[in-house]
Amino acid sequence: MSEKQFTDYPLSEEIVRALTSLGYEKPTEVQTKVIPVAFEKKDLVVKSQTGSGKTAAYGIPLCELVEWNENKPQALILTPTRELALQVNEDIMNIGRFKRIKATALYGRHPFYEQKAELKQRTHIAVGTPGRVFDHIQRGTLSLERIAYLVIDEADEMLNMGFIEQVQAIIQELPRNRVTMLFSATFPEDVAKLSRKYMDNPVEIEIKASGVTTATIEHALIQVKEADKLDVLQNLLIVESPESCIIFCRTQEHVDRLFREMAELDYPCDRIHGGMEQEERFEVMNAFRRGQFRYLIATDVAARGIDITNITHVINYDIPLEKESYVHRVGRTGRAGKTGKAITFVTPKDSNRLADIEAYIGFAIPKVNAPSEEAVELRREQFEQSLHVGQVLKVDKREQLNKQIMKLNFNGGKKKKFRAVDFVGTIAKLDGVTADDIGIITIFDHVTDVEILNGKGPLVLEMMQDITIKGKLLKVRKGKK
Repeated sequence: MSEKQFTDYPLSEEIVRALTSLGYEKPTEVQTKVIPVAFEKKDLVVKSQTGSGKTAAYGIPLCELVEWNENKPQALILTPTRELALQVNEDIMNIGRFKRIKATALYGRHPFYEQKAELKQRTHIAVGTPGRVFDHIQRGTLSLERIAYLVIDEADEMLNMGFIEQVQAIIQELPRNRVTMLFSATFPEDVAKLSRKYMDNPVEIEIKASGVTTATIEHALIQVKEADKLDVLQNLLIVESPESCIIFCRTQEHVDRLFREMAELDYPCDRIHGGMEQEERFEVMNAFRRGQFRYLIATDVAARGIDITNITHVINYDIPLEKESYVHRVGRTGRAGKTGKAITFVTPKDSNRLADIEAYIGFAIPKVNAPSEEAVELRREQFEQSLHVGQVLKVDKREQLNKQIMKLNFNGGKKKKFRAVDFVGTIAKLDGVTADDIGIITIFDHVTDVEILNGKGPLVLEMMQDITIKGKLLKVRKGKK
């Protein structure tokens, strides 16, 4: 672990304060190597696993480098999935919270007009999936003229999902004079071609794949017949008694079936897959992050964008179809310096896929026996007791930070000629409030949202009931997060 501190970098007090609030202590290896190069504004190619801290590796310098007074986006971050786009967007907003950095997430299956309205506001950083980003570019709703930084995150997954051509089409629309950073867990030839074609003598950084090696993750495979999988899973859960576990299935149908079977058996579980509504997926992920249930049953869509540091076990109920998916699945555990277990069920039909995975990761996954009856009976009572003990909800540093923030909604906006300075000027004069307590201000046609920081929201809400802005008394209420 690096002995460097975040204060060793040229970071503003606002960024350091946010990092401290979020529980960032020392830079990870990828952060130590990427942050100084990013500040030098050099192109970067980074081979690094998920869970290594790479979002902050580019997010911290981007939040510092963008000019706050510029209204148009200065950085564009491309991600392969909606989940990852939203996760990265949240991370950027949290890192830039006290500098009032505004990030906007652009992704499909979300109303285009809402994203268009957000992009009309001051936006420092846009984060999105290639399809929706390109849609905004074609419709002229995403301004590119000020883009000085491009981040291509999970480039190998972009390739696997067939987005590489869209990524190239987006790049061709961007200003040539920009910094490009490409991050990938693996480096297939098409990703290498992308870097050679669109990057200027990039600095190459490789972080050894601790997400695959046995340094942080204990790998195991259990040979099992398809019909016996559920029984073996139940026995495995009794013996292992994982605190927080993701169980991966190959298809949405398999996820739904296993979820029904486990729910009927009274396991504290939930599911996530691409066929669910986005809001429901968010709710499930937030509940899992808080520790409201123990077992998440998921398709590979959940292998990206899950940033939870305390997942103790990953179980591959179905072996993945793509060898790369094994890396991304098991990378959900053993994160942020913690250890984890990755257990894969292998049926007689899976031998070719297993051989591909082992060749890809560079070692044979150790075979272990399914839990014996004796081992299961020995642990059963303890497991059943632990299963029915109320879950201890986990403390999420991001949630703690956001608890100090209240969004206030005023019923006046652009149509009434209100500007951000009008709200800042009025609120900062209140007793006990300063400009540092005011966060991001978003002005729409008829309403304005103002974030109040440092736990002072209730105070401002009460005092603004009787105070005018530009001579007008506006209705003010607590807004939605």
